[in-house]
Amino acid sequence: MELNENAEIDTSQVEDARGSGGGGGGFGGLPIPIGGGGLTGIIITVLLVLVGGYFGVNNLGGGGGSSNSDNTNITNECKQGDATKQLDCRNVLYINSIQAYWATELPKAFDKQYQKSVTKIFANRVNTGCGAADSGVGPFYCPADNKVYIDLTFYQQLAKELGAPGEFAQPYVLAHEYGHHVQDLLGTEAKMRQAQQSDPDSANLQSVRLELQADCYAGAWAKGATGTTDAKGNKIFKSLTDQDIQEGIQTAGQIGDDTLQQRGGGTVNPKEFTHGTSADRQKWFRTGYDSGDPTRCDTFAPGAVNEGD
Repeated sequence: MELNENAEIDTSQVEDARGSGGGGGGFGGLPIPIGGGGLTGIIITVLLVLVGGYFGVNNLGGGGGSSNSDNTNITNECKQGDATKQLDCRNVLYINSIQAYWATELPKAFDKQYQKSVTKIFANRVNTGCGAADSGVGPFYCPADNKVYIDLTFYQQLAKELGAPGEFAQPYVLAHEYGHHVQDLLGTEAKMRQAQQSDPDSANLQSVRLELQADCYAGAWAKGATGTTDAKGNKIFKSLTDQDIQEGIQTAGQIGDDTLQQRGGGTVNPKEFTHGTSADRQKWFRTGYDSGDPTRCDTFAPGAVNEGD
């Protein structure tokens, strides 16, 4: 994967809250330690945060305004000649690519105009429209304020704790979260919540369907990523290789519910699945990528998902 160093990095698509100290209050989960001894011995409470929080839609409960943001530093940094070598600037470019893709593809595929979503980059804790959260919940999308949230140190956890060190793991994470934004725009997320309320026994299955569709949308973006451009028409990616796609597939496999449960030392319990098995997450990312067509991502169709999961 090679980014175009001449692409314009649009930092207006992010809010940098790292300098504000994050939000107050925290989230009920415990943060995951970075580095060291891995997940062996981590208490079950933390495992449940892992299984339920990584790469998803979060309705944390309660209100809460956003933490203060100041884009001065990130904007100046991303104007430098070596900006594509900087972690945060690369991630802004990934976001630019993902949103450029959906600005074109959403009207084409679903006859719906795309509305941009801001990604808030925070450190440790943040206040959101869905409530207060800390880094332990992983990246998430909040439907209440239509924003994606991420602490960039999560990528260290992804590489060291979860076994997904590849560079393409990062845009895959973001593309999955923006898949949730697309679901919000299309009304899919709201319909899923209604289905959960009308049939509580199917709540986990409905969540799995939503998450697998976001994986599929991420794959569809990956297929079209090299065609995305900045506001001046410069390509954002110079290249995207088969190895990059394999890194995305590997990442999907490392964060399946069954894999996370096994890694935590417990038994696999399909009744607690919220995101899908590793095999299903890989399958649906591949479905999106192979087809390049987000309309093929109907994980809510009868038989699309193994209900035995």
